[in-house]
Amino acid sequence: MKYVNEAYDTNWVAPLGANVDGFEGDIRTYTNSEHCAALSSGTAALHLALILADVQPGDYVICQTMTFSATANPIAYLGANPVFIDSEPDTWNMDTDLLEEAIIDLAKKTIKPKAIIPVHLYGMPAKIKEICEIAQKYSISVVEDAAESLGATYKGGATGTFGDMGILSFNGNKIITTSGGGALISKNELLIERAKFLATQARDEAPHYQHSQIGYNYRMSNILAGIGRGQMEVLTDRVARRREINSWYRDILVGRDGIEFQTEPNSDYYSNYWLTAITIDPEICGVNREFVRRKLLEENIESRPLWKPMHLQPVFQNAPFFGNGTSENLFDQGLCLPSGSNLTLKDIQRIKRVLLAVLT
Repeated sequence: MKYVNEAYDTNWVAPLGANVDGFEGDIRTYTNSEHCAALSSGTAALHLALILADVQPGDYVICQTMTFSATANPIAYLGANPVFIDSEPDTWNMDTDLLEEAIIDLAKKTIKPKAIIPVHLYGMPAKIKEICEIAQKYSISVVEDAAESLGATYKGGATGTFGDMGILSFNGNKIITTSGGGALISKNELLIERAKFLATQARDEAPHYQHSQIGYNYRMSNILAGIGRGQMEVLTDRVARRREINSWYRDILVGRDGIEFQTEPNSDYYSNYWLTAITIDPEICGVNREFVRRKLLEENIESRPLWKPMHLQPVFQNAPFFGNGTSENLFDQGLCLPSGSNLTLKDIQRIKRVLLAVLT
């Protein structure tokens, strides 16, 4: 409230202002990124990132299939073609073997993708260094979708900082929120300055309103940035809380055959466990994901299936897909458990009773 009240007291409530500058600085410090643009949403950040990667109508963009639709939609905004890549079982993120297979296959058709969009799913880091090495080998831009993974690291580096650009989200369901908002981060100052220009309607330097290209109204307001500054002060606590909740679930379900957690493969990975996600093997458990979800819902406990892969979505049904069956299996068997930072011990006990009753 201190930061929000400062915005009102100074009568600076529109986009830009001291809170926007401060919030961008907080993000840079926390992620150890060099440059940042605070924007109206993670989707806006991804849209601008693809523009900055020179994605044009008819171009091809490689995208992780196991993700929310906001990852893939900006490809369509630009009239480009998504190429979806399946998951690997370790992290549930982009499979590096299939990524290179797709690049080689497209090259045979004289197609060079303009960008690769890996996702750090549910806060779990992808094999991002390996993905960036492949991208560098073929001179393709990498735009990291770190919308769900603020606070997560891979080999000590913050997610979103490995590729050419990274996007963050502060939507209402994220680990911290500005109600609605996002950010674009990069080591490249020119890219971020260009993003800020495009995000403020691409207004030319002139005493009158002049525009030489199409711009967007994508900058974050000073009010929402004030909320973000306050949220950044508790981000470390929020990450610790999500990891604690994840540990609770592991303790509840320990030793139960047929239940698998999305898990850090080794010490290189540090997930924020934005959501605790499990798979339920019906052949071993005797019940399927939907049975468990409905039993939780009967007790007014919300859980959700994992994201439906993009290559299965009607809107992208004709897009190229390089698969191995992992994402489809995750969708069939996967469940996101209640993971909000404000879960109480009483809440967990309610959830525990239902889980143990249906998974015994």
